[in-house]
Amino acid sequence: MSQHGLLFDAMVYLAAAVLFVPLASRFRLGSVLGYLIGGCVIGPWGLRLVKDVASILHFAEFGVVLMLFLIGLELDPRRLWSMRQAVFRGGGIQMGATGLVLAAGGLAAGLPWQGALVAGLALALSSTAIAVQTMRERGVLGAPLGTGSFAVLLFQDIAAIPLIALVPLLAASSTAAGGGGGGGVLGVLKVVGAVAAVVVVGRYLTRPVLRIVARTGLREVFTGFALLLVIGIALIMSAAGISMALGAFLAGILLAGSEYRHALETDIEPFKGLLMGLFFIAVGMSIDFGLVASRPLLITALVLGFTLLKGGVLRAIGGPLGIPRRERWLFACLLAQGGEFAFVVFGVAGQAKLLPGQWDAILTLVVALSMAVTPLALVVHDRLMARAASQATARPADPIEHHGAPIIIAGFGRFGQIVGRLLFASGLRATVLDHDVDQIELLRKFDFRIFYGDATRLDLLHAAGAAEAKLLVVAVDSQEASLKLIDLAREHFPNLAIVARARNVTHWVELRKRGVDLIERETFESALRIGRRALERLGIAPFEARERADRFRRHNVGLLEAMLPIFGDEGQRLSAARAGRQQLEKQFAEEKATLDRQTAWTSAEEEAVETDEEAEARVPASGA
Repeated sequence: MSQHGLLFDAMVYLAAAVLFVPLASRFRLGSVLGYLIGGCVIGPWGLRLVKDVASILHFAEFGVVLMLFLIGLELDPRRLWSMRQAVFRGGGIQMGATGLVLAAGGLAAGLPWQGALVAGLALALSSTAIAVQTMRERGVLGAPLGTGSFAVLLFQDIAAIPLIALVPLLAASSTAAGGGGGGGVLGVLKVVGAVAAVVVVGRYLTRPVLRIVARTGLREVFTGFALLLVIGIALIMSAAGISMALGAFLAGILLAGSEYRHALETDIEPFKGLLMGLFFIAVGMSIDFGLVASRPLLITALVLGFTLLKGGVLRAIGGPLGIPRRERWLFACLLAQGGEFAFVVFGVAGQAKLLPGQWDAILTLVVALSMAVTPLALVVHDRLMARAASQATARPADPIEHHGAPIIIAGFGRFGQIVGRLLFASGLRATVLDHDVDQIELLRKFDFRIFYGDATRLDLLHAAGAAEAKLLVVAVDSQEASLKLIDLAREHFPNLAIVARARNVTHWVELRKRGVDLIERETFESALRIGRRALERLGIAPFEARERADRFRRHNVGLLEAMLPIFGDEGQRLSAARAGRQQLEKQFAEEKATLDRQTAWTSAEEEAVETDEEAEARVPASGA
């Protein structure tokens, strides 16, 4: 390809990403679908701006290699060993159950048993790229859902190796042309040798070389060596017939305890992001819309049947895999698509004539379309879960037995739990109201007296003992519900003291207007504490740091109290804010002047001490 052609292709890929990914994100469809749509538009069945899809897809798979390398860097060998049961037990259950069900579907579709078995096991593989990218965007990669899903994906990457090796054996069986075992033994030796080479390079050679490269102080050389390392290991594994991504993952694990781990992550992350986007674009370009147009009913039935069947199996085995109950459908949506390695398996199966007719092309198309369907399935899942959550709020409230508890806590999320646990640890009893069903079931396992119900309902407040209680702790998330609850309590239980959580300054003002004087802004105190810690770390005495934080707190609260009567008037509020800022600047200036005087006095005192010492030193000398 000429330089002009290379630059033109790069411009097309970047333009597709810049145009379609923000649009997809704008409609909450996820970045993956944006890349896929962009690939469809610029590919052979769209604007035909790019034609050599196979080579681009092969090159872009290196993004998956870099992604697995970075994931490996986050897992030291001890943590990976602790995951062995989840990887092999959970992954084995998923592959076995899903593969057998899909193989049965292949037999029903008319495939020979050898082709049906390969198709079922290949379709049981899921897309590591899509699943991990989606979990990162949703922030669940470190949660039980993310841990369980990653364990399954890791097992699938391992299982892809024997699956690819199984294809020629089944092809030989199908043609009754079984060969000897010499090639199999040689293949095993190559795999063992490649893994041993990666272990030696990763554990014994890489760190000394990284140390030498780091001493040069040249960032670009370090980045170049990081890419060279990953590419070299990928090629070693590829030469042995092993997944390049799995080899890179192993190398990442071996370097997880290295002092250069963070530098490697920082340098490789941009390349990984670009190549992952290119991979998704290439998948979108590989969708054969001509085959879809020629056999639309078959393709549609296969995609929907495959996705639903695989998703149903994943949902069913979510329990044994340790996936929380309310996240099992999300787990199914994340892994219901086909995987990148399925492209390789079907390519090998097509060459071995294991799949009759156009089945290799059809199944490859089904995998690509299932990847495109995944973001849409996640959107549907989110909307259904939101609807189910809204319907759950209509559930009848629990019968409440307050047993004379002097405290009512409304809302037991991350804020209310801290308050409640402190009260409980102090020997105080409290009646807790919350409307999160899953949260209630979890906390009841730890003997918390928590009841389902909407705290803004007057009858539930009566049932919770608000007429006899001494204190109401308002820790609900919604500002509207918080204000509604306080209005209700002020009207019907005027003797009930209220402690409230404020989400922001506007919420604080509304609470103060209702006469609530015990208010804590949820981020204010923690930010002040961080500021104190920063001052102490910079050498300021802890007592002085505390005094400065207290002065800032008094100034801030005083400014808010002064603005309270005029908060609705934007002009006066801005004027008061400017006056408060000027007052704070004056205060800072006075403190700085005081600090300068103290520093000058200390310096003068030290000079005086030194002068006295010099005089004392001279006295014996002159006396002698």
